[in-house]
Amino acid sequence: MADTLGSSQLSTVKAPLFREVKKGEVRKHLISLTVRNELGVLARIAILIAGKGYNIEGLSVGETHEKGISQMTLEVIGDDVVIEQVVKQLRKLIDTLKVKDITDVPHVERELALIKVYTATPRARDEVLRLVEIFRARIVDVSPETYTVEITGTEDKIQAFIDLVRPFGIKEMARTGKVAMKRESTPQEED
Repeated sequence: MADTLGSSQLSTVKAPLFREVKKGEVRKHLISLTVRNELGVLARIAILIAGKGYNIEGLSVGETHEKGISQMTLEVIGDDVVIEQVVKQLRKLIDTLKVKDITDVPHVERELALIKVYTATPRARDEVLRLVEIFRARIVDVSPETYTVEITGTEDKIQAFIDLVRPFGIKEMARTGKVAMKRESTPQEED
C-alpha cells in the first residue's frame, strides 16, 4: 500500500503475524511468567489453570539473574478467548510480576530430554552414536547395555530423535517442559 504526499512516496507494510490462526481454534499456548520466588506460587498458578478446566501440558521454572525472582514457562491447550482470561487471572495473582502469552510473537524455545537407550550390540552402539552426532546431542552416561543421551532443542527435534531410537528400545526417559523467551524487538516492531 503506498500513499503519496507531494512528490515523496511513503510505503507502509503491515508486519505479518508470527503464525496465522483461526479464531476459536483450540491449540497449544505458551505463557511466560515472571514471578516472585515465594512459597505456594506454583500451586496457586496450577489451581487457577485447573479451575478454568485446563491441564498444564508443560511446565518449567527456575531462578533468574535477579535474586528472589523466577521465570516460568507454561504450555496450556485452549482457545484464544479462554487463554486470554487465564492470562488476565494470572496477572491478578499477588506474586506474578509479568505474564505474557508468547504463542504468536517471535520467541526462542528449547526443551531438554534425557533418554536411556538400549545398546547391547556393537551395531546398536554405532547406530545410536551416529544419531547422537546428527542431532548434536551428547552421551552423558554409558553402561554395558545402554547409552544415556542428553538432547536439547525444539519439541519437533526431540520427538524426531525419540522416533529414531525407539526401535533400539528406550529403557527410561525424562523430559522437561519448554523454556521460552520472547525475542528482542527490532526497531520496526512494537511490544
